Amino acid sequence: MLAAFVSTPSPDDPLSVLEVGERPEPEAPEGWTTVTVKAAALNHHDLFSLRGVGLPAERMPMVLGCDAAGTDADGKEVVVHAVVSSPGWTGDETLDPKRSLLSERYQGTLAERVVVPARNVVPKPAALSFAEAASLPTAWLTAYRMLFVRSGLRPGQTVLVQGASGGVATALVQLGSAAGYRMWVTGRSEEKRTAALALGAEQAFEPGARLPERVDGVMESVGKATWGHSIRSLKPGGVVVTCGATTGFDPSAELNRVFFTQLSVVGSTMGTREELQQLMRMLEVTGVRPQIDVELPLTQAHEGFARMLEGRTAGKIVFSV
Repeated sequence: MLAAFVSTPSPDDPLSVLEVGERPEPEAPEGWTTVTVKAAALNHHDLFSLRGVGLPAERMPMVLGCDAAGTDADGKEVVVHAVVSSPGWTGDETLDPKRSLLSERYQGTLAERVVVPARNVVPKPAALSFAEAASLPTAWLTAYRMLFVRSGLRPGQTVLVQGASGGVATALVQLGSAAGYRMWVTGRSEEKRTAALALGAEQAFEPGARLPERVDGVMESVGKATWGHSIRSLKPGGVVVTCGATTGFDPSAELNRVFFTQLSVVGSTMGTREELQQLMRMLEVTGVRPQIDVELPLTQAHEGFARMLEGRTAGKIVFSV
């Protein structure tokens, strides 16, 4: 079957080790099921995998990709939940210390077919296209959990999103504005800031800009490049929710400001199967749909990966299969 995969890591030149070609057909063990992929979305996790971050060479070749929508063995339209918990685990999958994502221990979704635990398949709403549904399990689910589960913030409060154009950021803007939050963003270019305003952001600023007032919460996925600004932008008692660090994992902690102004720093990662279903119901009710930057055939995977690596994004990058 056709797939996008990696056979050897390259920390400094990840695109050089991205391969698109034939891989063996997957076989579903007991309790697992095969999904025929119609669309699969790209995430920063896939670039990290090419670099060998969280994916040692001994697990390669590895088909990349966490997100997919397609059809199950009965022809039903489904969405794949990317978090694979350990056998026998009950409760919040994100708290399972032995959890993994597809393409870490198990072959990923950037392929014609993928096998997943049967519990990781959820019905796709008819109102969502395959491309829209494939955009949800990582970036949109991460945004949903950050804002509605982990932050403690309420509609009417002001939330700053660092980085206006990525998948998580655009999801936060769309979900937050639909739910009644005042969403502010930072963006590196006028084009990115204008696009965020069109998605529902109330105000957009240059990176590091002094804000008109301090905010109740900051949604962080950038890390080193924005961390200091995030902490300084908060009101006393405010909260920063962090889900990643695409620019590095060694930010200046600003600990003096954290304890003097009693800030909360909250971690958040992915989301549960139930939260994915709640997210899809919210989209059905509100009419909000994922912002898709570009949809490409899987044979053009290099173009999609290059767009993400170079920051040429305005929403999700999706591959049709």
